[in-house]
Amino acid sequence: MTDMPAAPRLKVLSVERFESPYRLRLPFRFGVITVTEGRQAIVRVRVRHENGREGTGYAAEALGAKWFDKDPALSDAQNHDQLRKALELTGEAYGAAPWLSAFDLYAHHYRELLDAGAACGLNPLVTSYGPALLDRAVLDALCRIEGLSFWQALQHNLPGLRAHAIAPDLQGFALSPFLRGMAPLTTVAVRHTVGLLDPIVAADQAVGARVNDGLPETLEEVVSTYGNRYFKLKVSGLADADLERLRRIASVLDRLADPYVVTLDGNEQYEDADAIAALWQRMAAEPALQRLCAATLLIEQPIKRQMALAQPVAALARHKPVIIDESDGDLDAFPRARALGYTGVSTKACKGFYKSILNLARCQVWNQTEGRAAYFMSAEDLTTQPGISVQQDLALVSLLGIAHVERNAHHFIDGFNGRPEAEAQAYLAAHPDLYHLQDGRVRLRIQRGQLALGSLACKGFGSAVNPELADTAPMPRADWPPETA
Repeated sequence: MTDMPAAPRLKVLSVERFESPYRLRLPFRFGVITVTEGRQAIVRVRVRHENGREGTGYAAEALGAKWFDKDPALSDAQNHDQLRKALELTGEAYGAAPWLSAFDLYAHHYRELLDAGAACGLNPLVTSYGPALLDRAVLDALCRIEGLSFWQALQHNLPGLRAHAIAPDLQGFALSPFLRGMAPLTTVAVRHTVGLLDPIVAADQAVGARVNDGLPETLEEVVSTYGNRYFKLKVSGLADADLERLRRIASVLDRLADPYVVTLDGNEQYEDADAIAALWQRMAAEPALQRLCAATLLIEQPIKRQMALAQPVAALARHKPVIIDESDGDLDAFPRARALGYTGVSTKACKGFYKSILNLARCQVWNQTEGRAAYFMSAEDLTTQPGISVQQDLALVSLLGIAHVERNAHHFIDGFNGRPEAEAQAYLAAHPDLYHLQDGRVRLRIQRGQLALGSLACKGFGSAVNPELADTAPMPRADWPPETA
């Protein structure tokens, strides 16, 4: 297939929302929250192609509490309702939309949905969760109708990405040639997340605290079992505690004969660039952290989002590149961050795959202007579970050409926990390079720290399997906005 006709128009016929609970095998501490259980949103969207054919597409993502909105006055249940509301708003808008290309469906409703979210108290990051899922499900359906993989669909611009007012800085950028030049990776390295409660060595675990489910529990065991060479280290904002923990992490990683790579994730725990720069200076002065500091690639969203895009980050950026993650709420965020000294932005499927592609285009434009590779994207995680969630995210990361990605669900969740066994077995059969059977459980296959992605070149958006939804509960209506006295 060498040429594609103009992007086909489509009509959204129905949007169904489901929820699937899961439990974590280990507590996951990041930022202001410790997670022991969660819920996954699953959407099923039916579309009609302009040629009259119909198809169904899927997407899934964790309903992440205390990440999209970290207001301590809100409960986890209210955070879930915020995300449900975002899905409802998007479903209503897309269902009422005229015939549009897949990209125009997103672009036409971009400002409208941000305004609708703001009117009911949702920040842009929360509101973006709705189109992030529905856009993936719509494209999944369109790919299945056309008989294309996600990678083929984007290389031939099946969604119809084009210059649009939602990204005025890219008005002169030729998106179709840019997409044709994308070369998906066939493997990607796993950047293992070390949460704030994670045991580093066996001595850190209290008597009787081991899960003993056949999976690694300590950082030491993770390195031995999976062969990781990329690591994401959470820091808490408490400098003395962070330094002690980093020394202990370094004592394990420094045993590796091969080079390793580290990223530091502040999860908005610092007030300003000076505060996190002070931590970095203390790290750089520690003899025990010399190799770890040299291995540090970037520092991710260390500053609270209320201040992150309100002041320059030069005090920190002179030491290491700084990226935004939680502050990446709308399409204007990365250009605003660039003006303050940030040089990178995360891609997360939960923030929207069109945003990721447009931000990569910006990196290309800015790097050509600079004459060097100053601007970049990192690939981060929102506890993407095995199945369609992790596969769509990996398909996107592969297309963007990012060589390593944070993955944490395989460590904190045991395989397809909460999902039907038949679904797990179907994914194993369809994607044997990505999963394996271990101790009777279907789990992510990580070999020498890498994931093999070849089977994602299937018809659809990264998945050859439909989720089993017959026994999955419908998503309840959002109780949002909350009643006020």
